[in-house]
Amino acid sequence: MTTITHTLDTTGLICPEPVMLLHKTVRAAQGGEAIEVLATDPATTRDIPNFCRHLGHTLISQDTLDDGSYRYVIQKRQA
Repeated sequence: MTTITHTLDTTGLICPEPVMLLHKTVRAAQGGEAIEVLATDPATTRDIPNFCRHLGHTLISQDTLDDGSYRYVIQKRQA
């Protein structure tokens, strides 16, 4: 079980805001910490995995919730 250290609620925001806020949250996190992202924008299903791939972070999980929103758990890469 991953311990969530940071939660970023981007519900109601549209591209590019969720990823811009994720950048800010990742900068504040320590290497190895887990960040939970909650989103409603379908573009995040593409943008957040790409963000992780390009920057070397681990996408631990990507889920669509019962209400149609999205939940991601990202582990910041070690420095």
